[in-house]
Amino acid sequence: MELQDPKMNGALPGGAVDYRQEHEGFLPSHSPSPGRKPAQFMDFEGKTSFGMSVFNLSNAIMGSGILGLAYAMAHTGVLFFLALLLCIALLSSYSIHLLLTCAGVVGIRAYEQLGQRALGPVGKVVVAAVICLHNVGAMSSYLFIIKSELPLVIGTFLDMDPEGDWFLKGNLLIIIVSVLIILPLALMRHLGYLGYTSGLSLTCMLFFLISVIYKKFQLGCAIGHNETAVERKSPPSLNTSCEAQMFTADSQMFYTVPIMAFAFVCHPEVLPIYTELCRPSKRRMQAVANVSIGAMFCMYALTATFGYLTFYSSVEAEMLHMYSQQDLLILCVRLAVLLAVTLTVPVVLFPIRRALQQLLFPSKAFSWPRHVAIALILLVLVNVLVICVPTIRDIFGVIGSTSAPSLIFILPSVFYLRIVPSEVEPLYSWPKIQALCFGILGVLFMAISLGFMFANWATGQSHVSGH
Repeated sequence: MELQDPKMNGALPGGAVDYRQEHEGFLPSHSPSPGRKPAQFMDFEGKTSFGMSVFNLSNAIMGSGILGLAYAMAHTGVLFFLALLLCIALLSSYSIHLLLTCAGVVGIRAYEQLGQRALGPVGKVVVAAVICLHNVGAMSSYLFIIKSELPLVIGTFLDMDPEGDWFLKGNLLIIIVSVLIILPLALMRHLGYLGYTSGLSLTCMLFFLISVIYKKFQLGCAIGHNETAVERKSPPSLNTSCEAQMFTADSQMFYTVPIMAFAFVCHPEVLPIYTELCRPSKRRMQAVANVSIGAMFCMYALTATFGYLTFYSSVEAEMLHMYSQQDLLILCVRLAVLLAVTLTVPVVLFPIRRALQQLLFPSKAFSWPRHVAIALILLVLVNVLVICVPTIRDIFGVIGSTSAPSLIFILPSVFYLRIVPSEVEPLYSWPKIQALCFGILGVLFMAISLGFMFANWATGQSHVSGH
Protein backbone atom coordinates (compact mmCIF):
# COMPACT_ATOMS: atom_id res chain seq x y z
CA MET A 1 0.00 0.00 0.00
CA GLU A 2 1.27 3.47 -0.81
CA LEU A 3 2.68 5.57 1.97
CA GLN A 4 0.06 7.59 3.81
CA ASP A 5 0.34 11.29 4.54
CA PRO A 6 2.51 11.46 7.69
CA LYS A 7 0.55 14.39 9.06
CA MET A 8 -2.19 11.82 9.66
CA ASN A 9 0.18 9.03 10.72
CA GLY A 10 2.96 8.66 13.27
CA ALA A 11 6.35 9.58 11.82
CA LEU A 12 9.51 7.85 13.04
CA PRO A 13 12.90 9.58 13.26
CA GLY A 14 14.42 10.21 9.87
CA GLY A 15 11.01 10.66 8.20
CA ALA A 16 10.07 6.96 8.14
CA VAL A 17 6.48 6.04 8.76
CA ASP A 18 5.29 3.34 11.11
CA TYR A 19 3.01 1.29 8.86
CA ARG A 20 1.41 -0.34 11.90
CA GLN A 21 -0.29 2.96 12.70
CA GLU A 22 -1.98 3.00 9.31
CA HIS A 23 -4.57 0.56 10.58
CA GLU A 24 -4.41 0.70 14.35
CA GLY A 25 -6.15 3.29 16.42
CA PHE A 26 -8.48 4.15 13.52
CA LEU A 27 -10.99 1.42 12.88
CA PRO A 28 -12.04 -1.14 15.48
CA SER A 29 -11.86 -3.97 12.93
CA HIS A 30 -8.06 -3.69 12.87
CA SER A 31 -6.85 -5.00 16.19
CA PRO A 32 -3.25 -4.81 17.41
CA SER A 33 -0.95 -7.78 17.76
CA PRO A 34 -1.37 -9.78 20.97
CA GLY A 35 0.47 -8.34 23.94
CA ARG A 36 0.97 -4.93 22.35
CA LYS A 37 -0.98 -1.75 23.08
CA PRO A 38 -2.71 -0.07 20.13
CA ALA A 39 -0.47 2.46 18.37
CA GLN A 40 -1.40 6.09 18.78
CA PHE A 41 -0.86 9.02 16.44
CA MET A 42 2.37 10.70 17.50
CA ASP A 43 1.32 14.19 16.40
CA PHE A 44 -2.30 13.96 17.50
CA GLU A 45 -5.11 11.54 18.08
CA GLY A 46 -8.76 12.05 17.27
CA LYS A 47 -10.07 14.54 19.81
CA THR A 48 -12.94 16.21 17.97
CA SER A 49 -16.21 15.60 19.77
CA PHE A 50 -19.36 14.26 18.15
CA GLY A 51 -21.02 17.69 18.31
CA MET A 52 -18.06 19.55 16.80
CA SER A 53 -17.88 16.96 14.02
CA VAL A 54 -21.57 17.54 13.29
CA PHE A 55 -20.94 21.30 13.15
CA ASN A 56 -18.05 20.85 10.71
CA LEU A 57 -19.89 18.46 8.41
CA SER A 58 -23.09 20.53 8.50
CA ASN A 59 -21.06 23.61 7.62
CA ALA A 60 -19.52 21.71 4.71
CA ILE A 61 -22.99 20.68 3.48
CA MET A 62 -24.54 24.13 3.76
CA GLY A 63 -23.85 26.11 0.60
CA SER A 64 -24.77 29.39 -1.00
CA GLY A 65 -27.53 27.57 -2.89
CA ILE A 66 -29.75 27.82 0.20
CA LEU A 67 -30.63 31.35 -0.94
CA GLY A 68 -32.19 29.94 -4.12
CA LEU A 69 -34.20 27.05 -2.70
CA ALA A 70 -37.45 29.05 -2.53
CA TYR A 71 -37.00 29.77 -6.24
CA ALA A 72 -36.55 26.05 -6.85
CA MET A 73 -39.75 25.32 -4.92
CA ALA A 74 -41.64 27.90 -7.01
CA HIS A 75 -40.78 25.94 -10.14
CA THR A 76 -41.40 22.43 -8.79
CA GLY A 77 -44.25 22.79 -6.30
CA VAL A 78 -44.22 22.35 -2.53
CA LEU A 79 -44.78 18.60 -2.29
CA PHE A 80 -42.60 17.68 -5.26
CA PHE A 81 -39.76 19.85 -3.92
CA LEU A 82 -39.92 18.31 -0.43
CA ALA A 83 -40.14 14.76 -1.82
CA LEU A 84 -37.17 15.38 -4.10
CA LEU A 85 -35.15 17.00 -1.31
CA LEU A 86 -35.84 14.01 0.98
CA CYS A 87 -34.75 11.55 -1.72
CA ILE A 88 -31.52 13.48 -2.25
CA ALA A 89 -30.81 13.53 1.49
CA LEU A 90 -31.31 9.76 1.72
CA LEU A 91 -29.10 9.16 -1.34
CA SER A 92 -26.38 11.33 0.15
CA SER A 93 -26.49 9.35 3.41
CA TYR A 94 -26.25 6.11 1.42
CA SER A 95 -23.28 7.52 -0.50
CA ILE A 96 -21.44 8.26 2.76
CA HIS A 97 -22.27 4.72 3.91
CA LEU A 98 -20.46 3.40 0.82
CA LEU A 99 -17.43 5.59 1.54
CA LEU A 100 -17.20 4.54 5.18
CA THR A 101 -17.62 0.86 4.26
CA CYS A 102 -14.71 1.10 1.82
CA ALA A 103 -12.61 2.91 4.41
CA GLY A 104 -13.39 0.16 6.93
CA VAL A 105 -12.37 -2.63 4.56
CA VAL A 106 -8.91 -1.25 3.74
CA GLY A 107 -8.23 0.99 6.74
CA ILE A 108 -7.71 4.08 4.56
CA ARG A 109 -8.97 7.46 5.69
CA ALA A 110 -8.22 9.60 2.62
CA TYR A 111 -10.51 9.95 -0.37
CA GLU A 112 -7.47 10.06 -2.69
CA GLN A 113 -6.02 6.84 -1.25
CA LEU A 114 -9.36 5.10 -1.79
CA GLY A 115 -9.10 6.19 -5.41
CA GLN A 116 -5.64 4.63 -5.64
CA ARG A 117 -6.77 1.40 -4.01
CA ALA A 118 -9.76 1.11 -6.37
CA LEU A 119 -8.30 2.36 -9.66
CA GLY A 120 -4.54 2.57 -9.20
CA PRO A 121 -2.42 5.74 -9.54
CA VAL A 122 -4.81 7.15 -12.14
CA GLY A 123 -7.65 6.88 -9.62
CA LYS A 124 -5.69 8.88 -7.08
CA VAL A 125 -5.04 11.67 -9.59
CA VAL A 126 -8.67 11.72 -10.76
CA VAL A 127 -10.07 11.90 -7.22
CA ALA A 128 -7.64 14.66 -6.20
CA ALA A 129 -8.48 16.66 -9.33
CA VAL A 130 -12.24 16.29 -8.80
CA ILE A 131 -11.97 17.41 -5.16
CA CYS A 132 -9.79 20.40 -6.04
CA LEU A 133 -12.04 21.54 -8.89
CA HIS A 134 -15.25 21.15 -6.91
CA ASN A 135 -14.01 22.88 -3.76
CA VAL A 136 -12.29 25.70 -5.65
CA GLY A 137 -15.63 26.27 -7.37
CA ALA A 138 -17.41 26.32 -4.00
CA MET A 139 -14.84 28.77 -2.54
CA SER A 140 -15.27 31.02 -5.58
CA SER A 141 -19.05 30.95 -5.12
CA TYR A 142 -18.71 32.05 -1.49
CA LEU A 143 -16.25 34.84 -2.33
CA PHE A 144 -18.57 36.06 -5.09
CA ILE A 145 -21.32 36.47 -2.50
CA ILE A 146 -18.92 38.49 -0.33
CA LYS A 147 -17.84 40.58 -3.31
CA SER A 148 -21.40 41.47 -4.32
CA GLU A 149 -23.18 41.71 -0.96
CA LEU A 150 -20.66 43.13 1.51
CA PRO A 151 -20.33 46.58 -0.18
CA LEU A 152 -24.13 46.92 -0.20
CA VAL A 153 -24.46 45.96 3.47
CA ILE A 154 -21.66 48.26 4.67
CA GLY A 155 -22.87 51.08 2.42
CA THR A 156 -26.41 50.80 3.80
CA PHE A 157 -25.23 50.73 7.42
CA LEU A 158 -23.01 53.79 6.85
CA ASP A 159 -25.53 55.51 4.55
CA MET A 160 -22.90 55.73 1.81
CA ASP A 161 -22.87 54.93 -1.89
CA PRO A 162 -21.01 51.64 -2.46
CA GLU A 163 -20.16 52.73 -6.00
CA GLY A 164 -18.70 56.05 -4.98
CA ASP A 165 -16.19 55.15 -2.26
CA TRP A 166 -13.01 53.24 -3.09
CA PHE A 167 -12.93 51.44 0.25
CA LEU A 168 -16.33 49.88 -0.46
CA LYS A 169 -15.25 48.21 -3.70
CA GLY A 170 -16.03 44.50 -3.71
CA ASN A 171 -12.61 43.49 -5.03
CA LEU A 172 -10.83 45.25 -2.18
CA LEU A 173 -13.21 43.86 0.44
CA ILE A 174 -12.74 40.21 -0.57
CA ILE A 175 -8.97 40.65 -0.29
CA ILE A 176 -9.35 42.17 3.18
CA VAL A 177 -11.72 39.40 4.30
CA SER A 178 -9.40 36.73 2.87
CA VAL A 179 -6.34 38.11 4.67
CA LEU A 180 -7.92 38.99 8.02
CA ILE A 181 -10.44 36.17 8.51
CA ILE A 182 -10.12 33.29 6.04
CA LEU A 183 -6.32 32.89 5.95
CA PRO A 184 -5.78 32.66 9.75
CA LEU A 185 -8.53 30.02 10.01
CA ALA A 186 -7.17 28.13 7.00
CA LEU A 187 -3.77 27.89 8.73
CA MET A 188 -5.21 25.69 11.48
CA ARG A 189 -3.42 22.36 11.44
CA HIS A 190 -6.48 20.22 12.16
CA LEU A 191 -10.01 20.52 10.85
CA GLY A 192 -11.47 19.83 14.30
CA TYR A 193 -10.34 23.26 15.51
CA LEU A 194 -12.86 24.86 13.14
CA GLY A 195 -15.80 23.32 15.01
CA TYR A 196 -16.39 26.55 16.90
CA THR A 197 -16.40 28.75 13.78
CA SER A 198 -18.62 26.16 12.05
CA GLY A 199 -21.03 26.41 14.97
CA LEU A 200 -21.06 30.20 14.62
CA SER A 201 -21.64 29.88 10.87
CA LEU A 202 -24.60 27.55 11.42
CA THR A 203 -25.98 29.93 14.07
CA CYS A 204 -25.91 32.71 11.48
CA MET A 205 -27.85 30.57 9.02
CA LEU A 206 -30.32 29.64 11.76
CA PHE A 207 -30.84 33.39 12.30
CA PHE A 208 -31.48 33.66 8.55
CA LEU A 209 -34.10 30.89 8.76
CA ILE A 210 -35.84 32.41 11.79
CA SER A 211 -35.96 35.79 10.03
CA VAL A 212 -37.51 34.25 6.90
CA ILE A 213 -40.20 32.60 9.05
CA TYR A 214 -40.80 35.85 10.97
CA LYS A 215 -41.09 37.86 7.75
CA LYS A 216 -43.66 35.42 6.40
CA PHE A 217 -45.98 36.09 9.36
CA GLN A 218 -45.20 39.82 9.32
CA LEU A 219 -45.81 40.34 5.60
CA GLY A 220 -48.32 37.57 4.93
CA CYS A 221 -48.59 37.39 1.15
CA ALA A 222 -45.91 39.85 0.01
CA ILE A 223 -46.97 40.03 -3.64
CA GLY A 224 -47.61 43.68 -4.34
CA HIS A 225 -46.51 44.65 -0.81
CA ASN A 226 -45.19 48.22 -0.82
CA GLU A 227 -42.19 47.44 1.39
CA THR A 228 -40.84 44.55 -0.61
CA ALA A 229 -38.98 44.18 -3.81
CA VAL A 230 -41.90 42.41 -5.48
CA GLU A 231 -42.90 45.70 -7.09
CA ARG A 232 -40.91 44.63 -10.18
CA LYS A 233 -43.07 43.03 -12.82
CA SER A 234 -43.24 39.29 -13.01
CA PRO A 235 -43.30 37.41 -16.31
CA PRO A 236 -46.86 37.02 -17.56
CA SER A 237 -46.47 33.25 -17.57
CA LEU A 238 -46.16 33.14 -13.79
CA ASN A 239 -49.12 32.87 -11.51
CA THR A 240 -48.64 35.83 -9.16
CA SER A 241 -51.58 35.06 -6.88
CA CYS A 242 -51.09 34.13 -3.24
CA GLU A 243 -51.76 30.49 -3.91
CA ALA A 244 -49.22 27.76 -3.30
CA GLN A 245 -48.70 25.16 -6.01
CA MET A 246 -48.26 21.61 -4.71
CA PHE A 247 -47.01 20.25 -8.04
CA THR A 248 -45.90 22.29 -11.01
CA ALA A 249 -43.59 22.00 -13.99
CA ASP A 250 -42.09 24.61 -16.30
CA SER A 251 -38.89 25.17 -18.24
CA GLN A 252 -37.03 26.48 -15.19
CA MET A 253 -37.66 23.25 -13.32
CA PHE A 254 -35.02 21.53 -15.43
CA TYR A 255 -32.42 24.03 -14.22
CA THR A 256 -33.36 23.96 -10.55
CA VAL A 257 -33.62 20.17 -10.06
CA PRO A 258 -29.92 19.42 -10.75
CA ILE A 259 -28.92 22.18 -8.34
CA MET A 260 -31.10 20.64 -5.64
CA ALA A 261 -29.40 17.33 -6.33
CA PHE A 262 -26.09 18.79 -5.18
CA ALA A 263 -27.45 20.45 -2.02
CA PHE A 264 -25.82 17.83 0.22
CA VAL A 265 -22.30 17.65 -1.23
CA CYS A 266 -19.89 17.14 1.70
CA HIS A 267 -18.02 14.01 0.65
CA PRO A 268 -14.49 15.46 0.44
CA GLU A 269 -14.81 16.49 4.09
CA VAL A 270 -16.23 13.19 5.40
CA LEU A 271 -12.99 11.22 5.73
CA PRO A 272 -10.90 14.10 7.18
CA ILE A 273 -13.63 14.62 9.80
CA TYR A 274 -13.70 10.83 10.40
CA THR A 275 -9.95 10.88 11.01
CA GLU A 276 -10.22 13.54 13.72
CA LEU A 277 -13.37 12.15 15.35
CA CYS A 278 -13.00 11.11 18.97
CA ARG A 279 -13.43 7.32 19.34
CA PRO A 280 -13.84 6.83 15.57
CA SER A 281 -15.95 3.99 14.25
CA LYS A 282 -18.07 3.50 11.15
CA ARG A 283 -21.30 3.58 13.16
CA ARG A 284 -20.29 6.77 15.00
CA MET A 285 -19.26 8.59 11.82
CA GLN A 286 -22.42 7.48 10.02
CA ALA A 287 -24.37 8.95 12.93
CA VAL A 288 -22.46 12.24 12.49
CA ALA A 289 -23.38 12.22 8.80
CA ASN A 290 -27.04 11.36 9.42
CA VAL A 291 -27.47 14.08 12.05
CA SER A 292 -25.78 16.65 9.80
CA ILE A 293 -27.80 15.70 6.73
CA GLY A 294 -31.02 15.61 8.76
CA ALA A 295 -30.37 19.05 10.25
CA MET A 296 -29.58 20.52 6.83
CA PHE A 297 -32.68 18.89 5.33
CA CYS A 298 -34.84 20.61 7.95
CA MET A 299 -33.10 23.95 7.40
CA TYR A 300 -33.40 23.69 3.61
CA ALA A 301 -37.05 22.60 3.74
CA LEU A 302 -38.13 25.34 6.16
CA THR A 303 -36.20 28.07 4.35
CA ALA A 304 -37.65 27.10 0.97
CA THR A 305 -41.19 26.65 2.27
CA PHE A 306 -41.49 29.93 4.18
CA GLY A 307 -39.62 31.88 1.52
CA TYR A 308 -41.94 30.52 -1.15
CA LEU A 309 -45.07 31.11 0.95
CA THR A 310 -44.01 34.75 1.33
CA PHE A 311 -43.44 35.59 -2.34
CA TYR A 312 -44.98 32.59 -4.11
CA SER A 313 -44.15 32.42 -7.84
CA SER A 314 -42.63 35.92 -7.80
CA VAL A 315 -39.66 34.79 -5.73
CA GLU A 316 -36.25 35.41 -7.30
CA ALA A 317 -33.16 33.20 -7.38
CA GLU A 318 -31.54 35.31 -4.64
CA MET A 319 -34.33 35.42 -2.08
CA LEU A 320 -32.81 38.19 0.06
CA HIS A 321 -33.23 40.59 -2.89
CA MET A 322 -36.99 40.25 -2.47
CA TYR A 323 -37.04 42.07 0.86
CA SER A 324 -36.72 45.80 1.47
CA GLN A 325 -33.07 46.79 1.38
CA GLN A 326 -33.69 49.36 4.13
CA ASP A 327 -35.14 46.85 6.59
CA LEU A 328 -32.78 46.66 9.58
CA LEU A 329 -33.58 43.00 10.27
CA ILE A 330 -32.86 42.04 6.65
CA LEU A 331 -29.59 43.99 6.81
CA CYS A 332 -28.59 41.96 9.85
CA VAL A 333 -29.62 38.78 8.04
CA ARG A 334 -27.47 39.71 5.04
CA LEU A 335 -24.56 40.34 7.36
CA ALA A 336 -25.14 36.98 9.08
CA VAL A 337 -25.22 35.17 5.71
CA LEU A 338 -21.96 36.90 4.74
CA LEU A 339 -20.36 35.79 8.00
CA ALA A 340 -21.63 32.23 7.46
CA VAL A 341 -20.19 31.87 3.96
CA THR A 342 -16.92 33.49 5.08
CA LEU A 343 -16.48 30.94 7.87
CA THR A 344 -17.30 28.10 5.49
CA VAL A 345 -14.38 28.85 3.15
CA PRO A 346 -11.65 27.45 5.49
CA VAL A 347 -13.61 24.20 5.94
CA VAL A 348 -13.82 23.81 2.16
CA LEU A 349 -10.12 24.62 1.75
CA PHE A 350 -8.94 21.76 4.00
CA PRO A 351 -9.81 18.90 1.57
CA ILE A 352 -8.08 20.74 -1.30
CA ARG A 353 -4.87 21.05 0.69
CA ARG A 354 -5.08 17.42 1.77
CA ALA A 355 -5.66 16.30 -1.85
CA LEU A 356 -2.62 18.28 -3.04
CA GLN A 357 -0.47 16.86 -0.23
CA GLN A 358 -1.59 13.32 -1.03
CA LEU A 359 -0.86 13.89 -4.71
CA LEU A 360 2.41 15.85 -4.56
CA PHE A 361 3.95 15.03 -1.17
CA PRO A 362 2.62 11.57 -0.16
CA SER A 363 5.72 10.56 1.81
CA LYS A 364 6.68 13.90 3.33
CA ALA A 365 6.38 14.65 7.04
CA PHE A 366 4.19 17.57 8.11
CA SER A 367 5.79 20.92 7.30
CA TRP A 368 4.47 24.28 8.44
CA PRO A 369 6.02 26.19 5.48
CA ARG A 370 4.33 23.83 3.01
CA HIS A 371 1.07 23.92 5.01
CA VAL A 372 1.03 27.74 4.92
CA ALA A 373 2.21 28.00 1.31
CA ILE A 374 -0.57 25.76 -0.05
CA ALA A 375 -3.27 27.74 1.80
CA LEU A 376 -1.78 31.04 0.62
CA ILE A 377 -1.51 29.93 -3.01
CA LEU A 378 -5.09 28.61 -3.01
CA LEU A 379 -6.50 31.84 -1.57
CA VAL A 380 -4.51 33.98 -4.01
CA LEU A 381 -5.71 31.81 -6.92
CA VAL A 382 -9.37 31.99 -5.90
CA ASN A 383 -9.19 35.75 -5.27
CA VAL A 384 -7.65 36.33 -8.70
CA LEU A 385 -10.37 34.20 -10.32
CA VAL A 386 -13.17 36.04 -8.53
CA ILE A 387 -11.69 39.47 -9.32
CA CYS A 388 -10.60 38.93 -12.92
CA VAL A 389 -12.99 36.41 -14.49
CA PRO A 390 -16.52 37.83 -14.82
CA THR A 391 -18.02 34.54 -16.08
CA ILE A 392 -16.56 32.39 -13.33
CA ARG A 393 -19.99 31.14 -12.27
CA ASP A 394 -20.54 29.66 -15.73
CA ILE A 395 -17.04 28.15 -15.77
CA PHE A 396 -17.56 26.50 -12.42
CA GLY A 397 -21.12 25.61 -13.38
CA VAL A 398 -19.61 23.09 -15.78
CA ILE A 399 -17.11 21.95 -13.13
CA GLY A 400 -19.88 21.58 -10.56
CA SER A 401 -22.02 19.61 -12.98
CA THR A 402 -19.21 17.09 -13.41
CA SER A 403 -17.51 17.05 -10.02
CA ALA A 404 -20.61 17.01 -7.81
CA PRO A 405 -22.20 13.86 -9.29
CA SER A 406 -18.74 12.27 -9.35
CA LEU A 407 -18.23 12.91 -5.62
CA ILE A 408 -21.76 11.94 -4.55
CA PHE A 409 -22.68 9.09 -6.88
CA ILE A 410 -20.01 7.79 -9.24
CA LEU A 411 -16.81 7.55 -7.16
CA PRO A 412 -18.37 6.03 -3.98
CA SER A 413 -20.12 3.36 -6.08
CA VAL A 414 -16.94 2.58 -8.05
CA PHE A 415 -14.96 2.36 -4.78
CA TYR A 416 -17.51 -0.04 -3.31
CA LEU A 417 -17.56 -2.27 -6.37
CA ARG A 418 -13.77 -2.40 -6.62
CA ILE A 419 -12.68 -2.43 -2.97
CA VAL A 420 -15.19 -4.65 -1.14
CA PRO A 421 -13.94 -8.22 -1.75
CA SER A 422 -16.14 -10.66 -3.65
CA GLU A 423 -15.80 -13.05 -0.71
CA VAL A 424 -17.59 -10.48 1.46
CA GLU A 425 -20.09 -9.26 -1.14
CA PRO A 426 -20.36 -11.27 -4.39
CA LEU A 427 -20.60 -9.23 -7.57
CA TYR A 428 -24.27 -10.12 -8.06
CA SER A 429 -25.25 -9.53 -4.44
CA TRP A 430 -27.96 -6.96 -3.73
CA PRO A 431 -25.58 -4.39 -2.07
CA LYS A 432 -23.31 -4.35 -5.14
CA ILE A 433 -26.27 -4.14 -7.52
CA GLN A 434 -27.49 -1.15 -5.49
CA ALA A 435 -24.06 0.46 -5.73
CA LEU A 436 -24.00 -0.10 -9.51
CA CYS A 437 -27.44 1.48 -9.94
CA PHE A 438 -26.29 4.36 -7.74
CA GLY A 439 -23.33 5.00 -10.04
CA ILE A 440 -25.53 4.85 -13.15
CA LEU A 441 -27.84 7.42 -11.50
CA GLY A 442 -24.82 9.70 -11.08
CA VAL A 443 -23.94 9.41 -14.77
CA LEU A 444 -27.53 10.35 -15.65
CA PHE A 445 -27.41 13.35 -13.31
CA MET A 446 -24.17 14.48 -14.92
CA ALA A 447 -25.59 14.14 -18.43
CA ILE A 448 -28.80 15.97 -17.50
CA SER A 449 -26.94 18.79 -15.72
CA LEU A 450 -24.52 19.39 -18.59
CA GLY A 451 -27.25 19.05 -21.19
CA PHE A 452 -29.52 21.64 -19.65
CA MET A 453 -26.60 23.94 -18.85
CA PHE A 454 -25.49 23.97 -22.48
CA ALA A 455 -29.10 24.43 -23.59
CA ASN A 456 -29.35 27.28 -21.11
CA TRP A 457 -26.30 28.98 -22.62
CA ALA A 458 -27.59 28.40 -26.14
CA THR A 459 -30.90 30.12 -25.38
CA GLY A 460 -29.24 32.88 -23.31
CA GLN A 461 -31.46 32.27 -20.27
CA SER A 462 -30.30 32.82 -16.69
CA HIS A 463 -29.97 30.00 -14.22
CA VAL A 464 -29.68 29.47 -10.56
CA SER A 465 -26.23 28.84 -9.20
CA GLY A 466 -24.85 27.75 -5.89
CA HIS A 467 -23.08 25.06 -4.01
